[in-house]
Amino acid sequence: MNATLSLIDEGVLEKIETLISEMTLEEKLGMLHGDNVYDTKGVARLGIPPFHFSDGPMGVRGEFDRETCSYVGDTGDFATAFPCITAVAATWNPEMAYENGKALGREVRGRGKDVSLSPGINIHRTPLCGRNFEYMSEDPYLISRMCVPEIQGIQENDVAACIKHFAVNNQETRRFDVNVEVDERALHELYLPGFQAAVQEGGCLAVMGAYNQFRGEYCCHNQYLMQTLLRETWGFDGIVISDWGAVHDTKKAVDAGVHFDMNVSNRYDEYYYANPLKELVEAGEISEETVNGMVRQILKMMFQLKMMEPEHRSPGAYNTHENHISARKVARESIVLLKNEENLLPLAKDFHGSIAVIGENANRMQAFSGGSSEVRALYEIPPLLGIQMHLGGNFHVQYAKGYSSNPEDTDQRETLAEEACKLAASSDVVIYVGGLNHDYDMEGQDRPDMKLPYGQDALIGRLLDANPNTVIVNMSGSPVEMRSWIDRAKAVVQYWYAGTEGGMALAEVLFGDVNPSGKLPTTFPKALEDTPVSRFGEFPGGDTVTYKEGIYVGYRYYDSFDVEPEFCFGHGLSYTEFAYTDLQLHTAQGQEGTPEVRATFTLTNTGAVSGAEAAQLYVSDTACSVARPAKELKGFEKVFLHPGESKEVSILLPKNAFCYYSTEDMDWKLEPGQFRILVGSSSRDIRLEGSVEL
Repeated sequence: MNATLSLIDEGVLEKIETLISEMTLEEKLGMLHGDNVYDTKGVARLGIPPFHFSDGPMGVRGEFDRETCSYVGDTGDFATAFPCITAVAATWNPEMAYENGKALGREVRGRGKDVSLSPGINIHRTPLCGRNFEYMSEDPYLISRMCVPEIQGIQENDVAACIKHFAVNNQETRRFDVNVEVDERALHELYLPGFQAAVQEGGCLAVMGAYNQFRGEYCCHNQYLMQTLLRETWGFDGIVISDWGAVHDTKKAVDAGVHFDMNVSNRYDEYYYANPLKELVEAGEISEETVNGMVRQILKMMFQLKMMEPEHRSPGAYNTHENHISARKVARESIVLLKNEENLLPLAKDFHGSIAVIGENANRMQAFSGGSSEVRALYEIPPLLGIQMHLGGNFHVQYAKGYSSNPEDTDQRETLAEEACKLAASSDVVIYVGGLNHDYDMEGQDRPDMKLPYGQDALIGRLLDANPNTVIVNMSGSPVEMRSWIDRAKAVVQYWYAGTEGGMALAEVLFGDVNPSGKLPTTFPKALEDTPVSRFGEFPGGDTVTYKEGIYVGYRYYDSFDVEPEFCFGHGLSYTEFAYTDLQLHTAQGQEGTPEVRATFTLTNTGAVSGAEAAQLYVSDTACSVARPAKELKGFEKVFLHPGESKEVSILLPKNAFCYYSTEDMDWKLEPGQFRILVGSSSRDIRLEGSVEL
């Protein structure tokens, strides 16, 4: 589907003008604001349907009652739960992002929705942000390359993708009013590239304005964000939707170009685009032609999504086997093998010993919690069930809870731990599944620290005492501290909120039916005090939070300031080994006469099993008039290889791969000089190096 609203034929434009001319002011305004939590009004007499929005990135949320703004609870709104968007990024595979988006779009359309309020592409500025699991990565390049196919997959289903939250929405603490101050260089190098790629390459049809303020003005009123950047610089001609309750002034939002004023309130006539907008129009402070322009854009999107001709529109499909398979594919590739000493993994399936699964997260379903991403999953396979289903009846799998998230169970903590340790000591194989849950990874609050809750650090230490071969599976949407037990754990797996089929995907990886190929899309620091926000401040700030760390976010900080993380950006092991050889660098002139570099190298599977490797390319500016990070990701490719198989990988680096944002020129600048090209398996596992002069 072409995602440019301006590409609409003359006949349709004439129909739109006719519809506008026949509408009353009240009917026009009804199209601009909520008339249910996720719906607007249509104009039935003219055949104009309402808009139906779908929250959110992990599947289609349940239906809401118009009067109470609470869940209806009908069985018709059960849906497929997809892996969280951080998991999608952890695949480092644009094809998986496309697969995820396409299946999500099918579900959205199958439920009769028109706009998918996803993907979330804000930067992981700090591990503590409660909503990191709804965002992709700490790196703008990885976000850019993964959000584009996700958007394209969604929009193939006659559904609009709505990227969010524009912009610099990187914390939940005081999210409704906190003012963000960030310098222009960090803004352009880190916080904007994903949004720009989504607009210019992904062709997203909708953008959601964030809650927070930016440089003293709410994002949904912000002329610099909404007009200068989004429309004038990037050429966006789609629809802007407010986050729910993000409009605070009718005229400012209209002037900024926000088309939909949404909220969670049943006082629909009091929305800023309802009676308050009507009063401003009648008073002559806002022209009715301005309102017409807003309605015109909405009608354009309706025609583009075939909402005005439903007989030609994709019907979508939800809860289908095809969608469930897509969810499992993404979950498989998202799992990250962090550590595997003595080749403890994969676990053998041909032994006849005892298997213990320990940890509340092993037996807890996660989909219907977390805030706007919650999904009433038709089914969800948690890890314990996945392991039992995968192994079948010839294996006896025993379970112990080990810890409890229920505050009422505090007195039972020691009893639960003793039961778990006793089971671990008597078992041949122990799989511990712990980590966070959506009491911590959730909308509306940030985490207080990086530590595992519910006494898990002490429990893990005791389990390793009882059985040194315990496999640790950490379930979370963001980094956790592991330093009290990581040196003793032989095998550690990062398992995200993985949706409907997650438990099956995990079992396939643990027992070797699937070779893990996920890579970390965000750095796991050793401790909170090691993070750039902790070193430079501020988080969460007060009335204002200032991004004093500037461009040094994530691995840009750790690698530039020589701070050793627990697990670096891009890290992820495999059950096989890969060799990198023969780096060749070729400089040339691009189509517009600008310099570009093509890097080629050979990747070989030198191990005994088939597997996939996400080869990464970083650029380092060896001498520059401004400070630059030690390295920046500028290319990657995921390659599947059989044992002994080799493939030549070719990555093109255009001019902008070597540029920084000049605050003096207010533009991207290539400063001539020597650049190092670094190729490897992670940001800290560089296998090949070369240099080019530009």
